[in-house]
Amino acid sequence: MSKDELQREMDEGVVFWGYEKDGELIGVTGIQHIQDVTLIRHAYVRTAKRNQGIGGKLLSHLRKQTTRPILIGTWVDAVWAIRFYEKHGFRSVSSEEKERLLIKYWSVPERQIETSVVLADQKWFDARQREANRA
Repeated sequence: MSKDELQREMDEGVVFWGYEKDGELIGVTGIQHIQDVTLIRHAYVRTAKRNQGIGGKLLSHLRKQTTRPILIGTWVDAVWAIRFYEKHGFRSVSSEEKERLLIKYWSVPERQIETSVVLADQKWFDARQREANRA
């Protein structure tokens, strides 16, 4: 990500955190509060440092920063990312819900919707259930 892209993301409300060890930035992630949810934006750990719990520590930190339901959007082919989030309690939303969420919170082009997946934490599913019970 270029400096200009980073600045644009921060101007749009994305807050970033990094994981540093021995002066080396090993992982970075960010969140963005939008309407009634929090989006995880940009979650990365250096390839050589994966599977050491760093991503889990960053995710745990992010979860402490919000009381809102958390959503993450990623590519359907990013199987490693999907497995990571599932391991940490996130679940994929339905295909119809995915399309609605990507348009509502991410404003992604239609061609990208087909190749994306949205995962949600339990708070999101609980909120949806409460809405359904009221209807």
